[in-house]
Amino acid sequence: MVLRKVILIVLAAVILPLDAPRAQASLRAAPDNFVELVETVMPAVVNISTAQSAAAREAALQLGLTRSEGVSLGSGFIIDPSGIVVTNNHVIKGAAVITVTLENGAEYKAVPRGVDLETDLAVLQIEGGARFPYVEFGDSSAMKVGEWVVAIGQPFGLGGSVSAGIISGKSRNLDSGLYDDFLQTDAAINQGNSGGPLFNLRGEVVGVNTSIISQSGGSNGVGLAIPGRLAEKVVGQLITYGETFRGYLGVYLEDVTPSAQKRLSLPGAEGALVAGVPTAGGPAALAGIQVDDVIVRFDSQSVKTRRDLTQFVAEAQIGEAVPIEVIRRGQRLRLKVTIGRRETLTVRRNADTIELAGLTLQAANTETKTLYGLDPSIEGAVITNVSQTSPFADIFRAGDVIREFGWQKVSDPLSFDALLETARRDRARRPVSVLIQRGNDYFETLVMPQN
Repeated sequence: MVLRKVILIVLAAVILPLDAPRAQASLRAAPDNFVELVETVMPAVVNISTAQSAAAREAALQLGLTRSEGVSLGSGFIIDPSGIVVTNNHVIKGAAVITVTLENGAEYKAVPRGVDLETDLAVLQIEGGARFPYVEFGDSSAMKVGEWVVAIGQPFGLGGSVSAGIISGKSRNLDSGLYDDFLQTDAAINQGNSGGPLFNLRGEVVGVNTSIISQSGGSNGVGLAIPGRLAEKVVGQLITYGETFRGYLGVYLEDVTPSAQKRLSLPGAEGALVAGVPTAGGPAALAGIQVDDVIVRFDSQSVKTRRDLTQFVAEAQIGEAVPIEVIRRGQRLRLKVTIGRRETLTVRRNADTIELAGLTLQAANTETKTLYGLDPSIEGAVITNVSQTSPFADIFRAGDVIREFGWQKVSDPLSFDALLETARRDRARRPVSVLIQRGNDYFETLVMPQN
């Protein structure tokens, strides 16, 4: 469960004049209860417990970390009678043994069928060949702010627990990844709810409960769920192929700032500004997209921000020729771009590549910046792979950038290695702060380098 600090915003009341127009709404009564809904879907909601592997503990010794084998608890839900389970990837990361427990107490072993680090989703297969109750995905895009939802999970290792609330917001972006598009709900979500389903009143899964924003670690009424529309597509690919297929354009993107709007004489601030086209043979370069182009339409969809375009491209069909519209020097141009596949991009290993405690670190060069959508000016050591057995598997992800180690700047993997070696020789054996950048967010963690 990802925990974040909450910012309290106090809104001042606004007094309307007596003759101000009053908003009209057709109000429907709230449901009397959720008994029938819960009785229908509860059998398909499962508890997931995982025992960590000895390999994870051994890898931890490389940095002097101590981590017990332990058991982690999370939630999930069955989407097929053959026993296909959806949960969060962070629930099963580094697991040697995965146990799925049904509402009736029956326990089964499960194995991963596929994981997606970008959306933090995982698909499991229950072993044993039995038939299971299941639920289906609904259309999360049709959900409106204010609609009722029900969250079911296994908080604190208890049995199935139910909470109800409303959709508080849509398309929430926490800068935790390229594809942030969370539903926000005030239905109580606590530790152990990760991977559990968020239902609409028809008993359809419209979200996968993933994280909360909280100061205390408990539910403060700000829960976040991966939209069912996105989850269903990712899960379908993981079931069929064991991996994902995301579109790729091959550009650096920025939002249209007031200064860019003035510099380029743009009519408005909408669109995605092309700040660079780093790959000569990439889809964007081949389509004739240029620096300072502002992409305002992708296929039939209007592009308001760079985040819009990132999501549209990710969901596009690989190999499809998609019409786009750009503003270039005041003129609107129509181009066609053939979508590439992001997962086929690889970062070539070189002399600067370092492997440490299950992490692969590489320089912030053109390849890594393109692959992870990093700012062109960023410096540091880019994490390009995180092993499932790494002691940092629940902390770091591919695309994170190490910016500082011990409050000293990290310019590349070699400088990080030199700082780490200095810390290892420190006889005081004190923990060292590591500053990580993920998207536009920064966070710190402490490591204890081994002598």
